[in-house]
Amino acid sequence: MAVGLLYRIFVSVLGWLVLLARSSASKDAELLALRHEVAVLRRTNPKPRIDWSDRAVLSALARVLPKALRAHRLVTPGTLLRWHRRLIANKWRQPKPPGRPPIPADAVALIVRLTSENPSWGTVRIQGELRRLGHRIGASTIRRILRSRRIPPPDRRNDTWRTFLRSQAETILAIDFLHVDTVMLKRLYAAVVIEVGSRRAHLLGVTDHPTGAWTTQVARELATDLEQAGHRFTRLIRDRDAKFTESFDAVFTSIGVESLLTAPQTPRMNAYAERLIGSIRRECCDRLLIVGQHHLRRVLGEYLEHYNSGRSHQGHEMGLRAPDDRSNVIPMPVPINEIRRRKRLGGLINEYRKAA
Repeated sequence: MAVGLLYRIFVSVLGWLVLLARSSASKDAELLALRHEVAVLRRTNPKPRIDWSDRAVLSALARVLPKALRAHRLVTPGTLLRWHRRLIANKWRQPKPPGRPPIPADAVALIVRLTSENPSWGTVRIQGELRRLGHRIGASTIRRILRSRRIPPPDRRNDTWRTFLRSQAETILAIDFLHVDTVMLKRLYAAVVIEVGSRRAHLLGVTDHPTGAWTTQVARELATDLEQAGHRFTRLIRDRDAKFTESFDAVFTSIGVESLLTAPQTPRMNAYAERLIGSIRRECCDRLLIVGQHHLRRVLGEYLEHYNSGRSHQGHEMGLRAPDDRSNVIPMPVPINEIRRRKRLGGLINEYRKAA
């Protein structure tokens, strides 16, 4: 213990002798550096941090301190060199390129609104509805927005059958029957036809007893409408149902339309009509109680009107448009506060338009 005391006294005397040999300016600089270091170390919220003003003061004082004392300060020469390298890097760093512009908050609110009001819509269907309203937002962006709000959209993949060449789609019709059971468990049949190129659908008729004569009659009515509209169809796809008789084919042959029969038990060969019937079932008939023929005719008529003019189609050829939308017209963006919902079939289906 006594030896330690004598050692400390000896070191203090040597330090005092060294200070006698130093100039007054050097002593003042060391005092200022020590005072500033103490002030920095007293900052304990949560720990001592050196800001840019501290760096400037300590760097300036280090220039007038003796070389032997610079290595024992709070800021060492290595620290000064690191600060200098960081300063040079910040000076010559290239600015980062701007990313994609953020989605406006009102557009995000509209995406969430469409999802909440239509739980069965997927991201591509929402993208199509937004595009019809004049807002071009990618499906991946919509998916990211819904995921950030923990709203998992349904992930449906459209596995469509593509046997016929797309160049021939504008001249092809497809026909099939849809059956619906009423509240009294009576089965009704509806004949629907779809234009493969434009995806425009038509209701031919509703009956409880589809015979060959009835099918031929609705074929005559369709052929008359096609003749008056100046049709360009050359082929009609149908299955091998017994209701399609020779007289049925003869009606279309008279207007230059050839009937193409699908192979037995291959509904994918009539994929467009099958997809139309599937959409009618999922979006309309499976969610309603049908009373009779008149009710079913009215329901299918209103749904097909929505199908042709108020529903975005996900087919590659359609470009997320409705069949009645003009493909050469790009809609102007509709202000969010001017978008109104139109309810169809008692609110079972929603359409979105600009407020009148």
